[in-house]
Amino acid sequence: MHNYNLKPLVIALVIIHAYFGVTTKGQLRVGFYSQTCPFAESIIRNAVQTAVSVDRQIAPRLLRLLFHDCFVQGCDGSILLENGETSERNAKGNLGLAGFEVIHNAKAQLEATCPGVVSCADIVALAARDAVALTAGPFYGVPTGRRDGRISNIQLAANLPDVDDSIELLRSKFREMGLSDKELVLLSGGGHTIGTSACFFMPKRLYNFTGHGDSDPAINSQFLPQLKAQCPLNGDVNVRLPLDLSSQFTFDDHIFHNIRNGFAVLASDARLYDDKNTRQFPSLRFSASLAGAKQLSCP
Repeated sequence: MHNYNLKPLVIALVIIHAYFGVTTKGQLRVGFYSQTCPFAESIIRNAVQTAVSVDRQIAPRLLRLLFHDCFVQGCDGSILLENGETSERNAKGNLGLAGFEVIHNAKAQLEATCPGVVSCADIVALAARDAVALTAGPFYGVPTGRRDGRISNIQLAANLPDVDDSIELLRSKFREMGLSDKELVLLSGGGHTIGTSACFFMPKRLYNFTGHGDSDPAINSQFLPQLKAQCPLNGDVNVRLPLDLSSQFTFDDHIFHNIRNGFAVLASDARLYDDKNTRQFPSLRFSASLAGAKQLSCP
């Protein structure tokens, strides 16, 4: 039985929520709605719990939704806005995002109880926290009081991390957001402790890594045949793969053991072990995990 240390994970979650919250120019604090909408957090928690009880994949979808919202112009909920083909959510890096219906459901319930009070940005942040808690992760206080953004532009999402980015490019993208190498490891790798990915993101890594019909050498030789069997060349790109083998529904640090031992599913996760600056964090005890926090605005 694994004895995972989740303390670094809790710290990372709180720090990231606070960091991205700065971009909203609001005074964030835990319990922001205690007077104006005292049941806000419990309403959101119940909405998430109901959704996860029907579909366990909702939890990782909500966590990913938060990170992708926060990485573009801060936590402003802009990922929820729809304004045609130029919407932020249509950016390449946002392909496959889901969980919107949970946010909309929670918002509808909140509007019936305390209309016009709780921002969608806060709903996304709180929903991600509750999703983490429902997958055996920590329940932590989320500073709230975010304001909803009103701008959603696909161009603003052009710099989202990509599964095929080199470690140099990943580090550069995170530095532009004011995030350190350690936060890159916690957010990019640790964020994949729960959930799945699609074969859509695997062809280059499995069949043409350097352009010569080869596979990523970082893949464990015992794991490569399994990945190829699940994602055959020219096969169904919608087949889903667990990102954290044997632990896809548990929020823990097992993903870092996978990365170290060549069992990372995504190329971007494997790249964390390519560079001495990022390798040092997961190679210590692999006892950290992530979460991103950003605001959102319900359309």
